[in-house]
Amino acid sequence: MAILKVARIGHPALRTPARALTPEEIASPALQKLIDDMIDTMKDYDGVGLAAPQVHLDLQLAVIEVPGRDERAEGAVPLTVLVNPSVTKVGDATVDGWEGCLSIPELRGIVPRAKRVLLKALDREGRPIEVETAGFFARVIQHECDHLDGRVYLDRMPHMRSLTYLHEMEKYRHVDEDE
Repeated sequence: MAILKVARIGHPALRTPARALTPEEIASPALQKLIDDMIDTMKDYDGVGLAAPQVHLDLQLAVIEVPGRDERAEGAVPLTVLVNPSVTKVGDATVDGWEGCLSIPELRGIVPRAKRVLLKALDREGRPIEVETAGFFARVIQHECDHLDGRVYLDRMPHMRSLTYLHEMEKYRHVDEDE
């Protein structure tokens, strides 16, 4: 498999809405290889999700996986391939949480997201999937689907006061915990 180059903020690929994939494209060996390469790239970059626009492709495609041992999540998120996804907020509840992005390296910020979402998509074989989820899985789904619409988490931040470098966040959070 290949490790793909991840676009950084400022590259137009991150601000261009992605196009839906056709059934023929989903079944193609080229797309199946791309999915495998995106999974390898996500893992190599230590990410929990990766959308096709982040690897310079305007396709409605994203991959998500969070190992159970990952401290960023309340629990494991299974390897999930999303093709042509749509997300609907379930209820009015929102929750603030820290987010980062492979396309905006070393920065983190607090982003409000829907607490629960209904995801409808196709899997890598083109079969429909529908899942209602909450917590970190819901957050990652919303984050990756934003990429498919040409958005990044910075666009969702109501203010920039929480924007911080990861190193500083870890350093000063640690100091607060010791007091």
